[in-house]
Order: sequence, then C-alpha cells, then structure tokens
Amino acid sequence: MDLTLTIMGTASAMPISDRYPSAQMLSAGGRLFLIDCGEGCQQQMRRAHLSFVKIEAIFISHIHGDHVFGLFGLLNSMAMYGRTGQLHIYGPQPLGNIIQFFRNYFKDDSGLELVYHPLNMKEPEIVHRSKDLTVSAFPLQHKLPCYGFRFDEVVSEKHLFYNPSYKGKSYAYCSDTKPFKELPSWVAGVDTLYHEATYMNGMEDKALQYFHSTTAQAALCAKEAGAGRLIVGHYSSRIRDYEAYLHECAEIFPNTVAANDLDVFKI
Repeated sequence: MDLTLTIMGTASAMPISDRYPSAQMLSAGGRLFLIDCGEGCQQQMRRAHLSFVKIEAIFISHIHGDHVFGLFGLLNSMAMYGRTGQLHIYGPQPLGNIIQFFRNYFKDDSGLELVYHPLNMKEPEIVHRSKDLTVSAFPLQHKLPCYGFRFDEVVSEKHLFYNPSYKGKSYAYCSDTKPFKELPSWVAGVDTLYHEATYMNGMEDKALQYFHSTTAQAALCAKEAGAGRLIVGHYSSRIRDYEAYLHECAEIFPNTVAANDLDVFKI
C-alpha cells in the first residue's frame, strides 16, 4: 500500500509569517486521513492539491487552537465541495462540544454526516479500521487531554505469500507532549515517527513548564523506539534557525528531517 505524508503546518501556537500551524495529511492508497487541523489547513490543502471530498477521517490530538482552529472552515468547505456520507472525527472528549456547536449553527443540508468518536484511553487502542489500515490512539502528556496516533498497514496473506518477512508500513504522530517512559514502546518500530520538538537543547525547564519536548528528547524517543526516520516540527516562534533543530536531533538520531510546510514524504 502506498503511504504518503504531506506536512501542511510546522509552526506552534504563535503565528509565524511563513509557516502554518499543525496539520498533516496521510494518504493511504488514495484515501485521506487528516491529522490535526490548525488555522489555514484548507488553504494548504489547495496548495498541496489534496481533495476536500476524499477525507475518510479526521484525528485531532487536542483542542489548543493551533491544532483545531481550521476545523470549522474545512468542514464547511467539504460540504460545499459535495462531500457526503459519514465523516469520522476522533479527538479528546471536550472536542465533542466544538463539533456540536458546528452542528447547531453551521450544519447545512449537504448530506455530510459528522460521526464523532471521543477518545479516553490510558494506553494504545485501535480506534479506526479499514481493510488495509488500522489507526491506534494513545495518551500523551500535555497541559490538557492530548493524544497521539499510530497508523499501521494491515498485513494480508497475499503480502506474506510474496514476502514472509513483510511487516507492513507504519507511521506515528506525537503531538504536544513532555517525555514519558511508555511513549517509545507505544511507537516502537514505526517506519516514520513525527515528534514535536518545540524547544532547543538547554531549554528543558521551559519545555517541562509547558509540557513540550526539546530536540534531544524527541530524538531520544525515536532512538529508543527503533524508528526508521524522525520528522520534527512544531517550531517555537522564538527560534528561526530551523537547521539548528535538525543538527541537534541528528546528534542523537542521524536519520532526522526538520520538516517544512508542504514537504511530502513516502512512508
């Protein structure tokens, strides 16, 4: 199965003139899965030539604005573009109030049915299945309920017939979080790991204060998880030397990429 990741936003909470807030799109054989939906997400989708009507599910890590403020505009545009049927939305329980507000005040008669799935788990659980992909959610440690997501290809008998050692492609998304001991095991062995790296080395106290991670902490998670590749983002608006993020991570985990908006990665 072809897995392609498009990074639509790499900034954190404060605006940056040349970067958008958190949003990513994972394409699985042409089906689209949106991960977070920061402000301007739909404009980035247009620039990346991503379809508004092929999104199968939306996964929201938490309800800080830089991860969710683009949701209303995107849902409205999806309806205007003729997206019908069920749209599954996964997120922490408080997101339900936001979805209900949209239903009450902006819902039209387009035929778009929003199916909200509240997340409330203590360890990884599969929350979404299709014939060739499973999506697991797991709790992160942030200032409010926050979840990461892991996407795993379903390995079929056909795969194993041609390659008995085939393990399937995998991607994990770790949004805003401070480090904690269970996380590397929850994303163990993924082909590509996205991990926020808001702060540079030497800023551990500030990272801890705001429940975020440093470059070294993100790289150490990837190393302990045995990930194939690390992508970092969610850059602080105070730091504009993005190559420094890459260099600090690569000292611990060499196969690191410091993401830019609209980067595309094959998983």
